[in-house]
Amino acid sequence: MRWSLSRPLAALASLAALASPSLAEQILQSNSLNACQENSGFTASLFKVVFTPKNHTANVDIVAVSSVQGDVVFDVAISAYGYEFIKRRVDPCDVGLAGLCPMTAGKIPLNFNLNVGEDAVKQIPSIAYTFPDLDAKVRVFINRTGGPDDGESVACVEADISNGKTVNLLGVKWATAIVAGLALVSSAIVSGLGHQNAAAHVAANALSLFGYFQAQAMIGLTGVPLPPVVMAWTQDFQWSMGIIRVEFMQDIFTWYQRATGGTPSTIFDSLTTVSVQVEKRAIDLGMGLAKRSLAMMPRSISEPMSAIMKRELVKRSNIQTSSGSYIVYGIQRVAFKAGIESTNLFMTGLVFFCLLVMFTCGAVAAFKGLLELAVKKKKMPSEKFLEFRNGWLTVLKGILFRLTLIGFPQMAILCLWEFTQKDSAAEVVLAVFFFFGMVITLGWAAFKVIMIARRSITMHHNPAYILFSDPQALNKWGFLYVQFRASAYYFIVPVLGYALIKAMFLAFAQDKGTAQAVGFLIIEAGALIGASVLRPWMDKKTNSFNIAICAMNFVNSVFLMIFTEVFNQPPLVTGVVGVVLWITNAVFALILLLMLIVSTIFVFFRENPDGRYQIMADDRTSFMKSQTHLAQTTELDALAATARGDKSGFKGGLDLDDDAESITSDSLRHHAEHLGVPSANTSATGLSGRASPANPAMPLFPADGPRSPPRYHDRPASPPFGSSNYGPAFRAQNNSSPWQRGAGYEH
Repeated sequence: MRWSLSRPLAALASLAALASPSLAEQILQSNSLNACQENSGFTASLFKVVFTPKNHTANVDIVAVSSVQGDVVFDVAISAYGYEFIKRRVDPCDVGLAGLCPMTAGKIPLNFNLNVGEDAVKQIPSIAYTFPDLDAKVRVFINRTGGPDDGESVACVEADISNGKTVNLLGVKWATAIVAGLALVSSAIVSGLGHQNAAAHVAANALSLFGYFQAQAMIGLTGVPLPPVVMAWTQDFQWSMGIIRVEFMQDIFTWYQRATGGTPSTIFDSLTTVSVQVEKRAIDLGMGLAKRSLAMMPRSISEPMSAIMKRELVKRSNIQTSSGSYIVYGIQRVAFKAGIESTNLFMTGLVFFCLLVMFTCGAVAAFKGLLELAVKKKKMPSEKFLEFRNGWLTVLKGILFRLTLIGFPQMAILCLWEFTQKDSAAEVVLAVFFFFGMVITLGWAAFKVIMIARRSITMHHNPAYILFSDPQALNKWGFLYVQFRASAYYFIVPVLGYALIKAMFLAFAQDKGTAQAVGFLIIEAGALIGASVLRPWMDKKTNSFNIAICAMNFVNSVFLMIFTEVFNQPPLVTGVVGVVLWITNAVFALILLLMLIVSTIFVFFRENPDGRYQIMADDRTSFMKSQTHLAQTTELDALAATARGDKSGFKGGLDLDDDAESITSDSLRHHAEHLGVPSANTSATGLSGRASPANPAMPLFPADGPRSPPRYHDRPASPPFGSSNYGPAFRAQNNSSPWQRGAGYEH
């Protein structure tokens, strides 16, 4: 039987049907026709082909633009995952389509049904209808026949095939979001119940898992051409970047952009008349798109326009070819697949971050109110959640700081990208405010942690002493350091730098996919080496958990480098690597989720959740004291001060961190004195005359000179902070109480 045009069209549609379990009927379809050679004489602004094997019919809807005249023949090649398995030559005159035999120049609208023979349907493997995100395509070279130009290729077009089945599933998004969210909430509840060690482990693992989800989303945001299964898989995690489509919110964002002087894109309003090409082939997105768009123009117009288009490529909201179809890649590709206009993407991520913050504040306030009501109605013992009820505002500050840390990668990417898009003046102002506000906030918090740790090392030769002894400081700043061992308190700085550098690559190099891949490879290699050598997390299990994530991120960066095709590998290799990335990360994510679920369940169902975890090597638990214990020991120390006859009395209310301090406060001028550096006002009597920062009336050291404590790495564990287990000799040598010797470093 003669091979007809219906066969490649049917195979084109059927070889893509691996994707959507929601579709009961087997189909193969294609929604865009892409040019695959320079100066292609045939393009299509609209191309929709749907093949239904059940009735052996392919519906074709095309609006083509042709500059080719004369008799032509089609060389058709069908491939899957880079492997070409069907190659045929088709004469359009055998099909009898108007405008194609012979081919005429101009606009050619075609809408017809093709009957596909039984033998053609049998050539399509059954797996083509079931495998998700099938990477298959039909490529057609249009060659002249007869005359002096016989055999010359005048056009090349290709269509990507889909079967409607995909790994981009709503269930996966909800499952991953719920597990990560519940783990964070569980850690907060467990911490309120007094199990600090267990809460710190659950929170650390939940944050690391959330960071892994964001790393997966970042792969999809790159300008690197990705196989279909990789695009779909990374789309599952875009919720971690705040990319969530809500219909009425999109209408509000479009109105807001118009009201503030912007011009919203209307790509979804045009889908009935034009096609959208989701870029997934390794071309130079800088000039490759420009050449494709200008291929149909006369040379006198295309040459000057080429330079203009190259300058405007990154700035434009959507790239539109001369045939009228759109091309999306990188961040715009993610927005399109999420059903969001690219000009609304920034506002979408921003608003969802703000909603998360507001919802969390409301939930914390409501929880506080419910606890107080339960205690008042005697439905709950008064000592339950006592620390949270007494210091819930400080806890709320710490939660807001933690949300800022979680949302920093998302907002850094979107804000920096908005600087290149300039959707409207108001949106640029919002981007400036949120980006620099979050950078300054987290930078200030990291600076505070480093100052606290340095103060602790200066006074006690142990950074854990002050970092973990004051509940006020721990609740407010602990989100930056509790997941690390005490001596690695500084590690939050490289973590923030890691997120910021990746955000810059994603936002500013959208049209340079290879540069992004190289940057990611270097960044992830540095992160893996640093994590493996320093092992900064709190214990062996947490280090292993995070090093495994760093290793997987590095492997993904290697895969990303392969997708750029800088190694000139066969297309089959690229297709297989895409499937390997999906399967490997799916298994890895499942293992991490199960580990987090199991550890969270154990925390709630074990009588002593802290007993499941080993005692920290930095001796942090010996310094942690609840507010209740602090109140009791404060009274004891006050009585001790009276018994000793201290005229200055005892200064109650330990606060190693001044909540009122800000970036502009006067206390910044006193950091040198806090670190023990003599100033011009230092008394001539030396150290014995220097006042304690907790109580200026009390000497920092006794008159007979300072005591030199052993260094923290070789001394036995310190007595619990505020404990009365100090021997008589120790008391005799140190006139001041342990509260006065270790009290606040700010005033």
